[in-house]
Amino acid sequence: MEQLNKSEVLILAIETSCDETAASVVKNGREVLSNVIYTQIALHTRFGGVVPEIASRKHIEKINQVIEQALEDAKVTLRDISAIAVTYGPGLVGALLVGVAEAKAISFATGIPLVGVHHISGHISANYIEHKELEPPFVCLVASGGHSHLVVVKDYGQYEIIGRTRDDAAGEAFDKVARAIGLGYPGGPKIDSLSKEGNPDAIPFPRAKVAENEYDFSFSGLKSAVLNYLNSCRMKGEEVIQADVAASFQKAVIDVLVEHSLHAVKAFGYDKFAIAGGVASNSSLRAAFEQECAKRGIAFFHPSPVFCTDNAAMIGVAGYYEYIKGVRHGYDLNAVPNLTLQ
Repeated sequence: MEQLNKSEVLILAIETSCDETAASVVKNGREVLSNVIYTQIALHTRFGGVVPEIASRKHIEKINQVIEQALEDAKVTLRDISAIAVTYGPGLVGALLVGVAEAKAISFATGIPLVGVHHISGHISANYIEHKELEPPFVCLVASGGHSHLVVVKDYGQYEIIGRTRDDAAGEAFDKVARAIGLGYPGGPKIDSLSKEGNPDAIPFPRAKVAENEYDFSFSGLKSAVLNYLNSCRMKGEEVIQADVAASFQKAVIDVLVEHSLHAVKAFGYDKFAIAGGVASNSSLRAAFEQECAKRGIAFFHPSPVFCTDNAAMIGVAGYYEYIKGVRHGYDLNAVPNLTLQ
């Protein structure tokens, strides 16, 4: 891969795919100079999930000041920026449009090149920030509210999806189960916390396998099993121990994610494995992978929690590798809410 004849490549990155307004400056693909995130969680909690229209409006309100703060924190100006990287999909279309329009406006006004970035590529690339030694190829599990993908990372920006969810994503299942047992939104961190007080073997929830593809995931049956258990307890007048339900559900999800992922690592002949996405910040999931990878002699990589949830630093890293490959986008770049990972 040929790099441009420039000693330092500074990427200004913008991420607005859901309910975080984020901007970051990344140097040479691995060094984060700033990472500013305005989160809307408090706004959406009362509704039990993200309301797209509210998210879009709040992005419009906050995006300029978030970008200004990112430049200030990095101690740079737009004159120092080599390229602008922006998430253009997948995500909420209204939210994506805010970031894409902002990036195009800055590019048009300054002449700085524009690079569109796939949100999932950003999540995978978050691993490069703190693990300078990590280079492709490797297998990565991307687990978030909208995605559960097993991906072979062939090279920077080159991916092969070998497994995906057939129904609910892992993070989506966490949110739905959390709501069912009365924990509220966001579900993932609340289940992770409550599970520490429960017995993960208290309730034998199912572990689904998909016959057509051994690497695919299915969590809707598990979610239904939890709902059926709760309804059964209520009908019988039995006490529901929230912590036991949370711990047993979480263990069922983790068992499937670990089994499928490490089976893929072995089958494809790799010795490196990484996790990414919001669910990758789950402490029990990380501990399970640490243990099982150590048993198998597999090098395990994971981002810090701040780089697991939506952030612009990961977009800056992915954007850097696209930029040095020569990728440029025109002002016809548009939001693609169902963008697939190539």
